Amino acid sequence: MDGSGPGRRRRLPCGVVIAEALCAIAALYQLLALFACVRSKKGADGGSQPLPASILKPVRGADLSLGDAIKSHLALLGQFELLCGVRVGDPAVNLLGQFPEVRVVECRIQTPNGKVGSLIDLERAAMHPLLVVNDADIRVDPDYLRRVTAPLADPQVGLVTCLYRPEGDTFASRFEGLGVSTDFAPSALVARLVGVDEFAMGSTLAFRRADLKRIGGFEALASYLADDYQLGHRIHALGLKCVLSDVVVTTRLSGGLADVWRHQVRWARTIRVSKFGGYLGLPFTFATLWAVVGIVSGEWRAGLALLGVRMLMAIEAGWFVLRSRDVLRLFYLIPLRDLFGVAVWAAGLFGSSVEWRGMRLKLDREGRIVP
Repeated sequence: MDGSGPGRRRRLPCGVVIAEALCAIAALYQLLALFACVRSKKGADGGSQPLPASILKPVRGADLSLGDAIKSHLALLGQFELLCGVRVGDPAVNLLGQFPEVRVVECRIQTPNGKVGSLIDLERAAMHPLLVVNDADIRVDPDYLRRVTAPLADPQVGLVTCLYRPEGDTFASRFEGLGVSTDFAPSALVARLVGVDEFAMGSTLAFRRADLKRIGGFEALASYLADDYQLGHRIHALGLKCVLSDVVVTTRLSGGLADVWRHQVRWARTIRVSKFGGYLGLPFTFATLWAVVGIVSGEWRAGLALLGVRMLMAIEAGWFVLRSRDVLRLFYLIPLRDLFGVAVWAAGLFGSSVEWRGMRLKLDREGRIVP
């Protein structure tokens, strides 16, 4: 008897079983992400009137994206002041001088994270009890202020953040943007869905000045590279909620493939030192990788099914949630971008240095910038 009769089940090789299991786990994550994306489109009531706020925008360098970002902020509805922080001699001073409505703040405080030094100066110059911080190139819609400040009317909410839509100047930056739209954005939605709400993104950070004081001010973040994550983490530690708004803002990406690689590795290593356990779990979400493994191991039906689910979720997130045109134009590159992301993850798993704004910085295990 060879054990292959009709009463016996064929035993699959261990490698095939593992491949099937990985495909199943990755598929479950993609379905969860798909549900999170569909759920996020329900939207939220942004309130009738925006709360008065000081918008703090640290600026370094001048390009077309900065001018467009400033114009979008000056078209906002509601009561606000727009403060832009610049260093002495920065070319952005001349560009900002074209907008008399902008309060230009000369920033002199030096910190390991130069952006946080600018925020310290900007906060001291601000007038309103509500602060909204976003990156220099962020563009917004006229109702942005209303929608990101409304949740702060609830005393249990301590911070509001939002997703962002990338637009690339080059093919390489558009390729990078695919990852933001189809991988990072849905992962942020999944995290919120399962109750992980301590992180925040530089696309928007809206919070009370009083709560900032309670965590030690921006000074407490001065040594950390991921200042946005640290802000959300510390405000959450006060017992307050960090809310993901239904607002989607727009950011501008640029550079060649080498720039994209450096940027992505910096981002990966920053995530690793900020949330090591979560970073180690990321491979279980690598649907395209496990689809390829499944196909190569002979489980091509499972592999192709997983790839199909992955593409469906990617388009849902990139187009129907973020409205990124590049996701439709370059959808055929999504699997390649996924595999690029696997290489980035592997590179981010090791090393303690990153390149940021032309400088090489070394990080300790807590994500602080060290000499």
